Formats: sequence, C-alpha cells, structure tokens
Amino acid sequence: QVHVVESGGGLVQTGGSLRLSCTASTTIFGNYAMGWFRQAPGKGQEFVAGINWAGASADYADSVKGRFTISRDNAKNTVYLQMNSLKPEDTAVYYCAARNFISPKVIITPADYDSWGQGTQVTVSS
Repeated sequence: QVHVVESGGGLVQTGGSLRLSCTASTTIFGNYAMGWFRQAPGKGQEFVAGINWAGASADYADSVKGRFTISRDNAKNTVYLQMNSLKPEDTAVYYCAARNFISPKVIITPADYDSWGQGTQVTVSS
C-alpha cells in the first residue's frame, strides 16, 4: 500500500470546472493503476474514472463521459481529474485509489484497489 492524498475540491457553480489532483508516495508510481471514485450523501460508492499504469488506457463512468478527463504525470507522482460542465449531481466526496498493476486494463472495481486517499469534497451549486 501507498499513501494517497487528494486535493483540489471545492464549491463551484453549475457549468463550472475543477481539477482534482492525487499524489501517491511511492518511487514506482509509474507501475500504478489509478482511479477516481465518488460517494454522494446517502448513496454508494461510484466509479468515476480510471487510468492504467502507462496512461495508455482510460475509462469513464457513463455519467461523466465527455465532461471529465483523467490524466497522469508520472514524473510528479500525480494523477488528475479535470471536471468540466459540472452538474449538481456531481456533488460528492471524491476519492483517489491506487494499485501496483502493470496491465493495459483499467481497474474500475473498488475492491481491486489497495490504497485510498481520505477524499476531497466537491460541491456544485445550482
């Protein structure tokens, strides 16, 4: 397991943008598959986006396709989630997850990640 820290959450109006960042404390960040999940009040955890170790593959929940973009900078041990055209239903705590996993596949299941951050709150006002 590695230490994972999210940042960049906040309050934004409908239609606005935010960029979340997630850093992982490891010397082999380039080996790690990374993912973003979210949990809204009273709801279960939801996959948002994932990216494989090389950044060659990414996957998104249908609810965010075309609006959110996941990317990574292995030199900075950081993965990003650019969120555009935000909607009130995007309001949630966003969590970053990591797993040492060299594969072309993107991990979309929470149980397949072994390191999690504490989460960052995103609130979209209507």
